Amino acid sequence: MENLKSVVEALLFANGEPLSVGELKNVIEGAAPQEIQTAVDELRREYADGSRAMTIEEVAGGYQFLTKPEHNEKVALLRKIKGATRLSTAAVETLAIVAYRQPIKRADIESIRGVQSGPLLRALMDRGLVRITGREDVPGSPLLYGTTPKFLETFGLRSLNDLPKPEEMK
Repeated sequence: MENLKSVVEALLFANGEPLSVGELKNVIEGAAPQEIQTAVDELRREYADGSRAMTIEEVAGGYQFLTKPEHNEKVALLRKIKGATRLSTAAVETLAIVAYRQPIKRADIESIRGVQSGPLLRALMDRGLVRITGREDVPGSPLLYGTTPKFLETFGLRSLNDLPKPEEMK
């Protein structure tokens, strides 16, 4: 396979988690494990060059792209600035409820989810994805939540009308 090294490089880069030679073989048809290992070894040598910001390291029985240690401080700063950590499944679920049902009360979110959602709403607000849109005009005046422009930007939407329709998600 002429472009095997390129394919291996793309898979390691796109996955973000360690991939074993066996896992790579499951994706790359027609390549023997030894050919894949040779491609990985060649890539590791190329990325070990001092001019590269990344290395390919053996981690947890597989191979993974990692930033060279001398860049860790800047990468950590970027993650802090951008909030680069992934959302948990519960946070995504809560965000979806807010997006589709806004403006919505916390009690309604908790009724749909079946569990308390206050800390998740706070975390989503801290990330700038959810905001308080007002108060409902009922006794107690509960807060109403909705999404922000950053939500649209993060998920590549022009408007809330671009959200997939429930029937499209089946």
